[in-house]
Order: sequence, then C-alpha cells, then structure tokens
Amino acid sequence: MMSNRAIPLVDLNMFINGDATQRQNFVIELYRAFTEIGFVGVINHGIPDILVSEFYLRAKDFFSLPESVKRKYEVPGLAGQRGYTSFGKEHAKQSKVADLKEFYQIGQSVVGDEELQKEYPNNVMTTDIPEFTSLGNSLYRKFEETGAHLLGAIALGLKLPENYFELKIRNGNSILRAIHYPPIIQEPDTAIRAEQHEDINLITLLVGASAGGLQVLTKEDQWIDVVPQEGEIVVNVGDMLQRLTNNVLKSTTHRVVNPPREFWHIPRLSIPFFLHPRSNMDLSCLDSCVEINNPLNYNPITAGVYLNERLMEIGLKK
Repeated sequence: MMSNRAIPLVDLNMFINGDATQRQNFVIELYRAFTEIGFVGVINHGIPDILVSEFYLRAKDFFSLPESVKRKYEVPGLAGQRGYTSFGKEHAKQSKVADLKEFYQIGQSVVGDEELQKEYPNNVMTTDIPEFTSLGNSLYRKFEETGAHLLGAIALGLKLPENYFELKIRNGNSILRAIHYPPIIQEPDTAIRAEQHEDINLITLLVGASAGGLQVLTKEDQWIDVVPQEGEIVVNVGDMLQRLTNNVLKSTTHRVVNPPREFWHIPRLSIPFFLHPRSNMDLSCLDSCVEINNPLNYNPITAGVYLNERLMEIGLKK
C-alpha cells in the first residue's frame, strides 16, 4: 500500500494472476483497507479504458438532451431502479434536502433463470442515443467480473471459501448508475452535489469522475479528498457487507462536495457500479464476526427487504 495517499492502493492483477504469496498479500492489503477506512484504489482491474471513455461520452450526450426528452425514460413506480431519475429526487437518508444531481440506471439482464427475471424490471433503452445503454450493458458485465474477483478476495480475508459470494451475486440485483451533477447556477439551498451517505450494497466500484469532489470521512472525523489516478477505480464497502460482517468491514461515510464558486459552471459526471446480491441473500451476521468484544449488532434480514427499506429512506420509494 502507499502511505502518501488518501486511501490505499492495490493491484488486482496480483490476485487474479499472481502466485500464492502475491494473492495472499493482496487479500491482506484489501482486508486491512476495508477494516481501517472502507475505501481502496484498485489498478489493473480489467475494466477497459476505451469502454469507460465511450460510455462517458454517450452519458454526456444523454444528459445534454432537453429535459422533455430525458423524461421519456423516467418510469413511474420503479423507485429509480431503471432508466432516468430527474434532478432533485434523491436525498441522503438523514437529509430532507435533495442532492444536486440527476442519474440513469441500468440493471441486471438475467441469464438462464426465467423465474428470477420476473423479479427485476426491464432495462430502459435510450432510443435517442442507443449507444448509451448498449455500452452501459457491456460496462455492466465488466464491472460484474471485477467485482466478483474482489469479493473472492474479501471472502478469503474473512476466512471463508473464495467462492462464498459466487452464487449469491450470480444474476444479482446490481446497478450501473451514470450520475450527472449539472452546473450550479445559483446559491444552493444548503445542498451539496451528494450529501454525506453510505452505500446500500455489498461493494461499490467507481470509475474516475470527470471532476473532483469525492470526500471520505476518516475514523478521526476528518474529511479527506479522494482523487483517483489515471486508470484507477475506487472501491468501497457498502452497508450490506458491513451488516454481514457485524461491522468488521467498514461502510464509510462519503460525499461529493460543491466545487469553489469559480468552478460552479463545470458539470460533473460519475459512474458507480453498485454490486448487489440476489434479493434472497441472508444478511445475518457471520458467526465468525460475532465476538465478546464485538457482540451482535444486527437482526437477521434479507438483501431484498433491506434494499426496500433503504430506498424508502432516501426518497426513491414511497
């Protein structure tokens, strides 16, 4: 790991293609990062730069469309889980003030399980810019592959079999979200681009945003700027994984702050992948994570029930 960075940095190739020692060192480093700060930078992650760049360009094209066109892709009753969600709809669970953002979500296209497919809404294809959603589907699959490797390493760090998460995330309820933070044109009403929050899912994989602003809250209650280097993705623990591990792995509070006033005119694009398991995954705390000095913190719950609760807390579901 690198000591002069805001968050640690790991090389995923050392886990995928390394020898036994390299793999073990990767597991140790990842586990340490997720127990100490909950965030890590990852290089050699296998997500092609060209695919990310092309998706960024098409996302920019989509969010530049007139509001009336974008709203064609907003589907009532889906709690923002597919298609477009217009500006000012989502807020952090502890806030009543909406974040300064709009976004578009692409979900799972189930393979080989017709019954499970009935649980998920269909993706919304952008006929005005078809490349946006077609590229998004390709990027989704790459994020799934990378996320599966990371969860394998996390499982080993928890002294579980490497394939512990494999069936739990196959055809899981993951979400690829393209977030657009428009230029700030007037003094915000106590709002920032994304108020402090924790993610709902198992892990989040974030490719570098088009502008800065991501901050992470440390154990010492200090906000630190996270600025990924070229070719790096940022990965963080979500609440589901924190819950499963009885707080051993940290779902760290983070936010996206507004830029200095002289840069208000610059929009920001961000592409997180929220890796979710299947809705029937049991999030009951692992026995190995419950100890005398870390007693049971959570009641049993499934991933699907927990997701619904959180979607209501952040204003997407009524």
